[in-house]
Amino acid sequence: MTRKNRYNKERDGLQQGIYAIINPFVRLLIRMGVTPNMVTTIGLLGNIAAAALIARAGYVARETGDPSFHLITWGGAVTIIFSLFDMLDGQVARLGNMVSRFGALYDSVLDRYCELFTVGAISYYLIMTGHEIGALIAFIALVGSIMVSYVRARAEGVGLECKVGFMQRPERVVVTAVGCLACGITGMALPTSPNTAITILIVAMAIIAVFANITAFARVDVCRRGLK
Repeated sequence: MTRKNRYNKERDGLQQGIYAIINPFVRLLIRMGVTPNMVTTIGLLGNIAAAALIARAGYVARETGDPSFHLITWGGAVTIIFSLFDMLDGQVARLGNMVSRFGALYDSVLDRYCELFTVGAISYYLIMTGHEIGALIAFIALVGSIMVSYVRARAEGVGLECKVGFMQRPERVVVTAVGCLACGITGMALPTSPNTAITILIVAMAIIAVFANITAFARVDVCRRGLK
C-alpha cells in the first residue's frame, strides 16, 4: 500500500468514526424537520461570527495596541465548532434521503464563503498587528484554498474525478482553527511575548499556503494526465 493510499484509508476511517458519533444527532435533526441546506446555512453564519471575532481583534489591536488574544481564541473555537456543520449537512442529506444536485452546489459555494471570511479576517488581523508579511502569507493560503476547490470543479466539468492532495478542506479547517487557538492561548499565557503567539498563527497560514497550492497543482497534473 502506498503512502497516499494509507493516508486516504486512515482519513476515511477517521471520517467514519466521526459519523458514528454524530449520526444520533443527525437523526434527531431529521426528525425535527431540519434540511441539509439549513445546516449548511447555519455553518456559514457560525463561520461569519468567527471571522467577526478575529476582525474585531484586529480592530482593537489597531485602536489600542492590544492584540486581543482572547478574541482570537474564541474565533478558533467557533470556527472548529461550526465547521462540523460541513459534515452534518452531508449526513442529514444522506440519512434523510434529501440528497440533491442543488444541495451539493449550495454546500460547495458556502464552503468557499466560509474560507474567504475566516482567512480574510486573519489577514486583516495580521495587518492590524503590524505583520504585513504574515498577512501576505495568509492571502497566498487563501488563494491556494480556493484553487484546490476550483481545479476539482473544473475537472468534474470535463468528466474527471479529482480528489487527490493532502490539504483538502477538512485539513485546512483544522489547521486554521488550531492555529487560532494556539495563537490565542499562547498570547494569553505569555502576555509579554505577543509576537511569539502571532508567529504561531503565521506558521499555520504558511502550512496551508504551501500544501494547498501543492495540492492545486497536483490536481492540475492529474487532469493533464487524465485528458491525454
